[in-house]
Amino acid sequence: MAKRDYYEVLGVKRGASEAELKKAYRKKAMELHPDRNKDDPTAEARFKEVNEAYDILKDPQKRAAYDQFGHAAFDGSAAAGPGGFRSHPGGADFSSAFSDVFDDLFGDFMRGGRRGANRAVRGSDLRYNLTISLEEAMTGKQATITIPGTVICDSCHGSGAADGAEPATCPTCSGHGKVRAQQGFFTIERTCPTCGGRGQIIKDPCRVCGGTGRVQRERTLNVNIPPGVETGTRIRLAGEGEPGRRGGPPGDLYIFIQVAQHPIFEREGQDLYCRIPISMTTAALGGEIEVPTLDGGRTRVRVPEGVQSGKQLRLRGKGMPALRGGGRGDLYLEIAVETPVNLTPRQKELLREFEAAGKDNNPAQSDFFSKVKRFWDGMTQ
Repeated sequence: MAKRDYYEVLGVKRGASEAELKKAYRKKAMELHPDRNKDDPTAEARFKEVNEAYDILKDPQKRAAYDQFGHAAFDGSAAAGPGGFRSHPGGADFSSAFSDVFDDLFGDFMRGGRRGANRAVRGSDLRYNLTISLEEAMTGKQATITIPGTVICDSCHGSGAADGAEPATCPTCSGHGKVRAQQGFFTIERTCPTCGGRGQIIKDPCRVCGGTGRVQRERTLNVNIPPGVETGTRIRLAGEGEPGRRGGPPGDLYIFIQVAQHPIFEREGQDLYCRIPISMTTAALGGEIEVPTLDGGRTRVRVPEGVQSGKQLRLRGKGMPALRGGGRGDLYLEIAVETPVNLTPRQKELLREFEAAGKDNNPAQSDFFSKVKRFWDGMTQ
């Protein structure tokens, strides 16, 4: 009997995502499991069919081979298909496939048991958001930050017991750190609720930390912010996170940089942009203007005669430094021609005289309205 299409077996479309495949497989596997269908003689065969389909489709390379060649890509009697894939004798590897779903349903319990009661646990990582100015992002800085968190208790040295007392074996789990519970045909190991998985309890807890082995305390750290950082840059300080438990190593501290918006300059990568308003007279006649640079300097820039709004003038090497070296970006000055306002009667009169005496002073305007006239003439015809 010909095999059914694997996508049809799982009840998904060919373009299904990995998450959709896994969800469909979990639903089918739980629905068709032989232990739940003892009165259905076809359940076991269908269950194996579902496992075989998922074992192929969950692997990107096997799935690509199946999409191209179908079941022939995994025919055990033929030569190996693309990528050297062959099916295992007797079909797909059930333990490999079903373990994915088993981990989803019971992974927290089983992983907790496998860790062992007294194994050291690494401390949690911490995140600190640091806002700096654009000038500080250009030059770099030495920042001092205060981190609220926990540190190892100096009184009990992290043991949680008072006066050097030794922890006692937990009576609930007998020191294993886990207890077993029977649920249907599964035996599930759970973290011991009495000792929290440590396997030991403290009868005489430390008066300073209350038996936790850690106390709340702020820490002050100096952080080197390199030149060229931008919003989203992450700086890792190894070992500066939360302290570990049961002698485990501390976590790390991650500093996320946020560069504040600047009132004059805008940043795009290593380049800076600055909008420079100029008068209509300067735009028409040209001239020199003085512009700022981010490092606090000043530089004079020649404005060409007849410059238009939107024209960009580039100052090489006046942008931001690269984070890991490699030169600097550029500073782009975007010209914005400002129309005069609050004109006096005499100024208005002079502008009218200028307009009357003008000829071919506005080529873009003349070209545009020539195109408009041709457009209207075409519509009329």
